[in-house]
Amino acid sequence: MKKRLLLLSLLVLPTLLNAQGQVVYNLTECITVGLERNFSLLVARNSETIARNNYTPGNAGFLPSISLSSRYSGTFNNVTQNLTDGTQNVSSGIFNTTTNTGVTMNLTIFNGFNVQTTYRKLNELQEIGELNTQNAIENLVSGIIAGYYNYILQVQLMNNLRYAVILSKERLRIDEDRYLLGSGSKLQVLQSRVYFNADSSRLSRQYEVVRASRINLNELMAVDDLATNFVSADSLIDVNPDLVYERLLEETLARNTSLEIARKNKIISEFDYKIIASRSYPYLNLSSGYNYNINTFSSSSTRSQFTNGMNYGLSLGLNLFDGNNQRRSLRNSSIEISNRELRYQEAEQGIKADLITLYSAYSNYLRLITLQEENLQTATENLEIALERYRLGNLSGIDLREVQKSLLDAYESLSSIHYQAKLAEISLMKISGRIMDYYE
Repeated sequence: MKKRLLLLSLLVLPTLLNAQGQVVYNLTECITVGLERNFSLLVARNSETIARNNYTPGNAGFLPSISLSSRYSGTFNNVTQNLTDGTQNVSSGIFNTTTNTGVTMNLTIFNGFNVQTTYRKLNELQEIGELNTQNAIENLVSGIIAGYYNYILQVQLMNNLRYAVILSKERLRIDEDRYLLGSGSKLQVLQSRVYFNADSSRLSRQYEVVRASRINLNELMAVDDLATNFVSADSLIDVNPDLVYERLLEETLARNTSLEIARKNKIISEFDYKIIASRSYPYLNLSSGYNYNINTFSSSSTRSQFTNGMNYGLSLGLNLFDGNNQRRSLRNSSIEISNRELRYQEAEQGIKADLITLYSAYSNYLRLITLQEENLQTATENLEIALERYRLGNLSGIDLREVQKSLLDAYESLSSIHYQAKLAEISLMKISGRIMDYYE
């Protein structure tokens, strides 16, 4: 146990040293920043606001429309009248004006339940807007979680390569001491230096991978400076081993956002059918208004005239024939309802298949973690024995390199399996509508 703790300290200590003076993020902080700043999420929220703004009684047609209009017009005429007695009257420059101001109101009293159905449809569209935002949030959160743990994975692999450099440097020191004492060859020193340089080169490349993973996470969080240097508060990838398939399936069918959107789309197609069918009903409209008119006359016994008053009316109508367009629209709408039902069934089947695949991978990764932990323990013990034998000159350099490589591969494999298991866990939580549990 002491040796395993020593190995772990060698892998984690460099990260802790680098963390001094840097920003430290935990998973909750990363999600919080992303939810506040991510551009795609902001666009989704704006679209939700538009759908919410459209859900009003006036947009559905419940409220009357009221308009105010005013008009001024005039005429400037020359009039010639030929009378029956042969005489003629000529009038020049006759100037008459008309000024009209009026308020008009129109209200649909009945339109085949079109207004009521449209209002319910607008409500469904508003809820779809909310679901689209929720879907965008779930995608963002799952992406941030995956990016956060990918950063931890790349740091673990970097520390693993750092340990490889430590081992290679120790081997080079042993070979150089042997060569100076005359018990070793120059060839062994050169070969050890090649291994040391190769491990150092891999470590240098891994630094860039870590940096890229950090930039990717900064991009998801939409921070101003994508090059912001930070370290994660976590150094290990913990996998929840207690997910149960039956519970996940139940939650998926009840809470999956994509399925809920498919359900809403099916309901909207049914409302579209009812709106088209409403054209078969008679319609009744009310109109009313108030008008104020002023007329002026330049050649008349009346110099001006003022008129004001109200008007009202009811319009009752029925569409008798429209070239069978309504019948065609109803048939197409009925087909669209069937299509939405088929799309829902297809989405449900696809999500069930994804759940089975993800849970199978998740279960397999859990078994692999146990197996790989045993391999890592064995490889650690093998390296300790091999190093001692190499110091005593009872083990060749090639054999030591193989033992060293086995340990590093075992640790890298364990880290990668932990990450793959975490990705499967994240996908299961997302598909079952529980991704926000990470944010609690």
